[in-house]
Amino acid sequence: MSSAVTGSRSEILPGRVPRVLVVDDEPALLRAMARALRNAGFDVTTAGNGVAATELFAVHEFDAVLSDVRMPDMDGIQLLRTLRDSDVDVPVILVTGSPHALTAQQAIEHGAFRYITKPVELAVLEHTVRRAVQMREVVRLKTDASSLSNGACGAAWRTDEEASFDRALGTLWMAYQPIVSGADRKLFGYEALLRTEEPGLPHPGAMLQAAERLGRQSELARRVRTVAPGPLADDVRTGVLFVNLLPTDLMDDMLLSPDAALTAIAHRVVLEITERSSLEEVTNVRERVAALRALGFRIAIDDLGAGYAGLMSFTQLEPDIVKLDMSLVRDVHRLPTKRKLIGSLIELCKDMGILVVGEGVETSEERDVLLSLGCDLLQGYLLCRPARDLSGFSWG
Repeated sequence: MSSAVTGSRSEILPGRVPRVLVVDDEPALLRAMARALRNAGFDVTTAGNGVAATELFAVHEFDAVLSDVRMPDMDGIQLLRTLRDSDVDVPVILVTGSPHALTAQQAIEHGAFRYITKPVELAVLEHTVRRAVQMREVVRLKTDASSLSNGACGAAWRTDEEASFDRALGTLWMAYQPIVSGADRKLFGYEALLRTEEPGLPHPGAMLQAAERLGRQSELARRVRTVAPGPLADDVRTGVLFVNLLPTDLMDDMLLSPDAALTAIAHRVVLEITERSSLEEVTNVRERVAALRALGFRIAIDDLGAGYAGLMSFTQLEPDIVKLDMSLVRDVHRLPTKRKLIGSLIELCKDMGILVVGEGVETSEERDVLLSLGCDLLQGYLLCRPARDLSGFSWG
């Protein structure tokens, strides 16, 4: 390594000496990197292996970590993963003399700040560490700004949003969109879709985001489940009712209450669990789903192809129905890759006894391709737009 030393303490973080942890099992290289960084104005702590580094990290705060990749006992990737468990924001720079595509991929997956190869020029080393330290400071400032906002003006913001959210809950209503059987062109049921008259929260996404910010997701979900049956509750001719759930809603014991509005018609209700959220936060998924099925509910995976669901989602939920996300359905008649993918999904679902709904059908061409591929049910603007009343549908 060779380069003129550049930079000063004042150029890095005004008024504070940034602390850097350097980790390498080669003593000569460890001393050289530490000396170069100290000359550049950093407060440097060294560790000869990953285990020692984690022990230091547990008792000291660092602005950046510079680590070799290949080390005995705990390599750089393992160290990176361990540090991420305790500090998601600390920048970690990995250095290796034997670059490998898999190692680089793992470094990216676990959020390494940079992945650089030996021999490293001192100018590059110092510049990379300085940038890492600056990014760490940006994160700190953003956190401080957020704290100030929540403290100084957050109360006023929260009061306004709470009031808007309360108005939205008070004016909440459901729009119903038909779901139609492709085989006989008859009504299968309706999906209940969240709506509100509150102008401050003009669409479902805004209301869901507000509920999350305010910590009122459960309150919103319970209100939706209370209102959703609406005109379908007493008329079996309206078919099946599809109601959306977030995975975390599965943990709400009110969902299993015998007095809940949905429980009274559970044999006609499909609970749609969105694939856009992960099931990782839900404990005892199988047991909770089994309890819902015991009441008569059916389970659907919503937004298939747009989010997280994979083998684990299917094995834990064992869905009765899956809904293809509209991003898959859009222009399926023009794109052979989409047709092949949807065809494979439908074939697999049929083998498992799972019904398939094609969502977001907007053209007769999309409808016809889905039917040719064996899609059981269709939903979309071509058939009918969501409406407050139980509208009929047109085949398009």
